[in-house]
This record gives sequence, structure tokens and C-alpha cells, in this order.
Amino acid sequence: MEHPISSSRQILKYTNENFQSTTDEIVSEFPLTIYVNDEEFATMVCTPAHFEEMVYGFLASEGVIRFKEDVKQFTLDESKGFAYVDLHAEHVTSQKQYSKRFIGSCCGKSRQFYFHNDATTAKTSRSNVKLSAAQCIYLMKSMQEQSNVFQKTGGVHNAALCDASKLIITRTDIGRHNALDKLYGHALLNRMSIRDKVLVFSGRISSEVLLKAAKIGVGIVLSKSAPTDLAIELAEDLNITAVGFIRGQSFNVYSHPERIIQA
Repeated sequence: MEHPISSSRQILKYTNENFQSTTDEIVSEFPLTIYVNDEEFATMVCTPAHFEEMVYGFLASEGVIRFKEDVKQFTLDESKGFAYVDLHAEHVTSQKQYSKRFIGSCCGKSRQFYFHNDATTAKTSRSNVKLSAAQCIYLMKSMQEQSNVFQKTGGVHNAALCDASKLIITRTDIGRHNALDKLYGHALLNRMSIRDKVLVFSGRISSEVLLKAAKIGVGIVLSKSAPTDLAIELAEDLNITAVGFIRGQSFNVYSHPERIIQA
């Protein structure tokens, strides 16, 4: 049973001092509960697409797995909203490192922050990739132009993994973390080398997003929006170049500017 990513609804719209009935496209919201070795681990509220990628990326980000080979079996019951992950390791969900949580699609306090696994899974970047100013602007523009779901609904975050010249994979989700997990999961499932890749993101660069980028392993994060002060501090510490407010022909470089060049 496949769930639609969006659906059409009749709404009442107010514009130019008048009300009128019209049809609007509304993004779908879907709860997926993940079981790891038969133990409930988390419930994620997400856009109903690329479930396997999201689960793999999420578990890697949480430090539960490192490689796709760590998973013995993955089973998805989409009709009931359950994903079952059987691992070769038997004892990985110790409450000393993880806590059961509800992970919503909203911004803010939807995730508990700075678990033990953040310290063990966030990587200091060794990327040697450099981007020109024109490439930063081009990659952001390309991602925005490819986001059909956002153009129809306005209700999702967009994320992409790129090399210096083009988008390689794009993902969309109502949850900004989910969009990043889908990219991470895709990279794991396809054994994609990340060291030379760039992360392009539509949302703000929060500390959580910056940590997610570090766990994925990229050296440059390009965003349409703003960073937070803690995200910039983490970017400095983890050797990640954070670029924000990429709009039109301008942007701001907040950390490790040596990777962004004029030519």
C-alpha cells in the first residue's frame, strides 16, 4: 500500500479583499514506528517516500549501524506504519546510549540533543573540496528548481548531495532531519563515497543539522537560510564550511572560508 506524497483539498482563499473557493495541494504526513531487534526504538513523522533510506540514515546517525551490512533484515509494513530492522548485533539499543523518543516533523525541540552517540558519530571533516562562488549559487538554484513537491505544496524541506558541478541525489520531507537521513541512507545503501560531496539544504543550519552533516561526512554545507551561533561553533570545531543565505547572487560564509574561492 503506497501512500500519496500530497493530496488535493478544497479550501477557502482570501486575496485582494475577497474570499474564493479553490483547490490546494496539501503535503502528506505519515508516522513510521521503527523496531530494532524487536524493540521499539523511535516513531518518525515523515513524508511517505524513501522509507528504507530514511531508516538506514537515521540508525546510522544515531550510531546504531555504520554500514548497510550491519543490517541482517529490513522489513517494511507500510500499511500499518511499521519498519522492522534486525541487526547482526544483538545488544545495540542500550538505554545508556539511546532513549526512546518521539521525533516530530516540526522545528525546535523535536529531538533530544547531545546524546552520547553524537560525540561518537560526528566526524571531523577531511574534505579537500573547494567551490567557486558561482558553483554555490548554481547548486542552490538547481536544488530549488527540482523540488516539485515544494513548488506544489510549500510544505517540505529539500536536501541534496552534490559534487562541485551537479546534483547527485535529492530528497524531500516535511522533517528537515528526515530529508538528511534519506540522503545518508541512500549513500549507505549505494556505498557512495561522501568525502568529496557537498550538502545543499533549504532550511536553516541549526546545531542539529550541522551535526547531521558531520555524521554524513560532508565538508561543505550550503543553505538558503541562516545558521545558529552553536552551529557555527560546531562547524569551526568539525572543520565544516557553513554557507548561508544563498539567495540570488549573494551568500554568507560563516566558517572555514578557505573552501569557497572567487574563480
